Amino acid sequence: MNVTAIECYHCGLPAETDSPYHATILGKDRVMCCPGCQAVAEAIVDNGLEDYYQFRTEPAARGDTEFQATLGKLAMYDDPSLQEDFVIDEGNNKQIQLTLEGITCAACGWLIEKQLARVNGINQVSVNVSERRAAVTWSDEVIHLSGILKALKKIGYAALPFQPDQHEASYQNEQKQFLKKLGLAGLMTMQVMMLMTGLYFDLFGAIEAETRQYFYWVALVLTTPVVFYSGSTFYLGAIKAISARTVNMDVPVTIAVFGTYIAGIKSTLLETGDVYFESICMFIFLLLLSRYLEHRSRHRATQISANMMQYIPVTAHRLSDDDKVEPCLAKHLNVGDKVLVKAGETIPVDGRIIEGASAIDESMLTGEFEPVLKNTGAAVFGGTVNQQNTLTIEVHQQLKYALVNQIIRLQSTAMANKPKAAQMADSFSRYFVMAVLAISALTFTYWTVQGNNEAFWIAIAVLVATCPCALGLATPSALTCAMARLNKQGILLKRADALEQITGIDTIALDKTGTLTEGKFGIADRWFANPTHAEYLFNITASLESRSEHPISKAFTASESLAVSDFEVTAGGGIRGSVEGKQYLLGSATFTQADPSYVPVSANVYLVCNGECLAAYEVTDSLKSDTAETLARLGTFQLVLLSGDTQQNVDKLAAKLPLAVATGELTPEQKYQAVQTLQAQDHKVMMLGDGINDAPVLASADVSVAVGNATDIARNAADVVLLTESLSTVPALVDIAAKTRRKIRQNILWALGYNLLILPFAVSGLLLPWMAVIGMSLSSIIVVSNSTRLLK
Repeated sequence: MNVTAIECYHCGLPAETDSPYHATILGKDRVMCCPGCQAVAEAIVDNGLEDYYQFRTEPAARGDTEFQATLGKLAMYDDPSLQEDFVIDEGNNKQIQLTLEGITCAACGWLIEKQLARVNGINQVSVNVSERRAAVTWSDEVIHLSGILKALKKIGYAALPFQPDQHEASYQNEQKQFLKKLGLAGLMTMQVMMLMTGLYFDLFGAIEAETRQYFYWVALVLTTPVVFYSGSTFYLGAIKAISARTVNMDVPVTIAVFGTYIAGIKSTLLETGDVYFESICMFIFLLLLSRYLEHRSRHRATQISANMMQYIPVTAHRLSDDDKVEPCLAKHLNVGDKVLVKAGETIPVDGRIIEGASAIDESMLTGEFEPVLKNTGAAVFGGTVNQQNTLTIEVHQQLKYALVNQIIRLQSTAMANKPKAAQMADSFSRYFVMAVLAISALTFTYWTVQGNNEAFWIAIAVLVATCPCALGLATPSALTCAMARLNKQGILLKRADALEQITGIDTIALDKTGTLTEGKFGIADRWFANPTHAEYLFNITASLESRSEHPISKAFTASESLAVSDFEVTAGGGIRGSVEGKQYLLGSATFTQADPSYVPVSANVYLVCNGECLAAYEVTDSLKSDTAETLARLGTFQLVLLSGDTQQNVDKLAAKLPLAVATGELTPEQKYQAVQTLQAQDHKVMMLGDGINDAPVLASADVSVAVGNATDIARNAADVVLLTESLSTVPALVDIAAKTRRKIRQNILWALGYNLLILPFAVSGLLLPWMAVIGMSLSSIIVVSNSTRLLK
């Protein structure tokens, strides 16, 4: 048995003199107590973060003592059957949401992103510090999931696949820790304030020196747990910031707390000078209070999206091949399975109704509480409620690809794309902290040279009063609340910086079919070159259309379905395919090369074979009920209609709407060029679309919006997704974007204004430390409260 004689350099716990665990730190060989501490220390050194050991104020948490065993256990996450529940397959890549433990500040997020970015095979990493989650995309051919988890473990962070219930439990645990620290700080602050207030205002009369000294010792005892327990949150943040070779708002907080605490101990021991134990307690209490309010507001905001999984039932009624009902887990349903959903039950997964009709409550997705009538063939989504009749649904998506899961994944990555205002605020706050530290040092030097005995306390007041906590909260608190508000209204942001860009929009470009119109087509007129073969020609048309995703295809139903081969779609033009050995073109006049003057009806769909027009159809659609009202509310923007429909149909529609320009017969490339032309004229364009042919133009617009009934391709290309087919939420999107910009500006102006206003008072010595504490904390609380108004 070896005799313990030294401490572990990493965590400070006892280590054996002949310990096999060593690491070279700051040019010297250091002894470690276990392989966990050794691995974390080596990772910190390898990442160029060795300065952490120079600036730390206390030892780090102990590493995983069973480190090698832990790494071995992580290998189980490479099991494909286990990954089914939480890994998203994106073809060549895979994506996962991870819950991170031990993450406390932006420096943690920075460290994780930098570390994982160096790992071969990891393509993208985005860390959401507020939610303590990370989205990681990787190539499974290069690195396995266990390798990613090991890379995180080596720098001291435990990561597990995100699961809503476990993540919520983690939040609740963090909430309890906050309340414990806040409660202790509040209780001790009251006690110390009572003691020190009596001394400052001489409420006890001519108090004796011994009694005064006794009160100081009592105050010191009461303050000590507040400093070392309640304030530990800030010290940990400061250590991680310094280890990342940067500074954050926790750095001046840590300096101020320990400077005041050590000075108080010195004054108590030497029985001379001032003590500000009540200021320390109040400082930590009010800072914790503002952090706690921010923590709650962020959780309240992210809860709206993250907790949508609570709407998904655990079980489902699957229909077997012989139509017997058998219970199963919803997550075990596969594409093509048939599910029975009774009246009053929640729909378990995304799919289409193949039998029955009912009213569906989709409020959990769209925010609209008016039930939507769904008939056979209509799409339904997991988590929505079947209110009336029994439905048979064919599963189209596994549970992990369901719309609610897509929302959760998109929302968690959206905040990773910081708008310019947030990036500027983050950058400015770092420089501001450095400026505060420099001003405090200069203030101390100046007043010391002047012979002022209060030089130290004046410098502490400068540190406390100008701490940029409010500035750091200004943008993220507003963005988080805004995204939550949008979610309630059925608007999903795929990137947070889209809100900022929306405020600069002056032109809105709109697709027609499915965006302004219902997308529910009917055949108003038809023509056949050979009327005796009308039914056969119509069946050819309907069979070709049955292979298409375009909304027009729903207008054609064949009495006899014919086999189609060599099928091909040309976005914005039409389709081609072979039926009974003959090649047919079906679509617009431009695509099919048909001569409209040869057709006696006002057609917009032509069937052509070998250059001969065999049939023509006039397919019409109707405006959505709220289109005219919505466009009227958007009257401050230039409204431009870009459609692939005939100019005649476009003109009919434009006559009913307040459109500045309405252009028809456009291919996807021409729509793209039209937006490019507008942008070349210094217009900022927001594009609304829903179809496959809208994907290129959606990708090119400054901000793109996919309407609720959009195709998957359009949704992927868009920055914003409307979860309802109604356009009525577009004015709300614009309004909330403008309000968010105002809130961010208000927050930043308030934070900067307060700091600039208070600085002269602090530097001149007019501001006592306890006054600085109250002012700084109230500034942060005001910013958080102002942001939460966006939730109302």
